[in-house]
Amino acid sequence: MFRFPAPTRRRSPSLTPMIDVVFLLLVFFMLASRFGTDMHIPLQMAGQGASAPYSGPPRLVDVTPDTLRVNGVPMEDASALAEVERLTSNPQDTIILRARDGADIQAIVRVMQLLSGAGFTNLVLIE
Repeated sequence: MFRFPAPTRRRSPSLTPMIDVVFLLLVFFMLASRFGTDMHIPLQMAGQGASAPYSGPPRLVDVTPDTLRVNGVPMEDASALAEVERLTSNPQDTIILRARDGADIQAIVRVMQLLSGAGFTNLVLIE
């Protein structure tokens, strides 16, 4: 008569080597990647010593979550850009940006891109 051996419990594979490999890959890709170096916003902070003193009419652009205000007057993007162009004599004139009423950084960057796209290079951010 045949006697079969007692059934043994199947052994499950160890996950430790796989976890080690995944961890090493994670560390490799974190060390090999570059974080935040592909976007750079040239910006002057108020009080950092400008090359020339401020002159001309006031050019204060308040950035709010909903709209822009140029010297306190609410405007849409296109009319605000036209008003800033009217207030400046050349693209190197200083334009002061101020975040108001909980405006997030994306709204400020959007306005900076709008102004720099129009050729304005001297943007100053105040608190």
